[in-house]
Amino acid sequence: MVGPYRGLFDGPGVKGFVLAGFIGRMPMSMLGIGVVLLVSALTSSYATAGGVAAMTNLAFAVAAPMSGRLVDRFGQSRVIPPFAVVNAIALLALMLCAGFGLPDWTLYASGLLVGATSLSLGSMVRARWSVIHGGSGKLHTAFAFESVVDEVIFVTGPALVTVLATAVNPYAGLVVALVCMLLGALALAAQRRTQPPVQPVRSAAGSPILIPGIALLACVYLALGAVFGSVDLITVAFAEEHGVKGASGFLLAAFAGGSMVSGLWFGSRDWKISLRGRFVRTLALFVVGLIPIMFIGDAWIMAAALFLAGFAISPTLITGFSLTERLVPPSLLTEGMAWISTSIGFGVAVGAWAGGRLTELFGATNAYAFSWGSAILAAVVGIGGSGLLRLPEAPSPAKS
Repeated sequence: MVGPYRGLFDGPGVKGFVLAGFIGRMPMSMLGIGVVLLVSALTSSYATAGGVAAMTNLAFAVAAPMSGRLVDRFGQSRVIPPFAVVNAIALLALMLCAGFGLPDWTLYASGLLVGATSLSLGSMVRARWSVIHGGSGKLHTAFAFESVVDEVIFVTGPALVTVLATAVNPYAGLVVALVCMLLGALALAAQRRTQPPVQPVRSAAGSPILIPGIALLACVYLALGAVFGSVDLITVAFAEEHGVKGASGFLLAAFAGGSMVSGLWFGSRDWKISLRGRFVRTLALFVVGLIPIMFIGDAWIMAAALFLAGFAISPTLITGFSLTERLVPPSLLTEGMAWISTSIGFGVAVGAWAGGRLTELFGATNAYAFSWGSAILAAVVGIGGSGLLRLPEAPSPAKS
């Protein structure tokens, strides 16, 4: 399984942008829970904390494609630094507003600015990989590696920010997130040698979301985001219902761990099946994998079930980003990938809200039916519209 990854990082500057991207992306799994922990601790209101966190996530989801377009037009090295600095100031303002007990609207306003200036560094790193390995079988492996990196971040980030906020100081988790974002983002911007070249826009579409295949992928990942958001929230409630709330982090780590393992395996394979074929198969696997969690009443069995259910996550994300790379003109690549991220973000927000409401009404185990239904919706849309994802003019991946 290690073979295909050997030599992936040998190019000039590759290790540098991979490391910078990893550090800079850490806040994506720390920010939401860090805001909830800080605001709830200082205001004693989970409603306010959840509202501010939701405002931050939604602002990012709306703004990410626009910042991606700026990156495509002007280059990463010119766009990242001002966004990173303003984002750091906005997050600092949020912490100060909470600390000084200012009116709630100041928390929402600063949270809005934090989300609007957060950059989709994962899209930018994948855009660099596309320039280095475009048209090669190595690009599939690189996207698989990035999916694994995302899962590592989502396994470690929430645990880290929770420990810092509860054992050190309510501000500590967000302070570390701020430092990681600023250092990682500026380090990525400084590496001009590997950044995608700025190209004139030649697409008549104007925006990648107007490309039929990208619009289809956005709808699919909106539904999959609802799976992620609902499973996260419902699993915490499931653990509390069964008297093991402290194990909720372990259960969520199992879900991400299954994705991490499958991502490593998926990226190591030399696939003969087309990207479109892989995509529809992973969607079907997602639907099947989620069925057991609706019928389990034991926390430790649930951990195993979530681990297996997570197997479909990375392969679905890998194929989605690969399809995006092939469907979108080079001049719109970062924005195109940002649309995938923003669709997932919207879905997560919807899923978390729906999962919370359904858990209160019907209990955690029954609420998992919403997650399964969202996966079915994603599969129906993705498989039914898969004709839009055909790539007749794309070159066959070269063996590495």
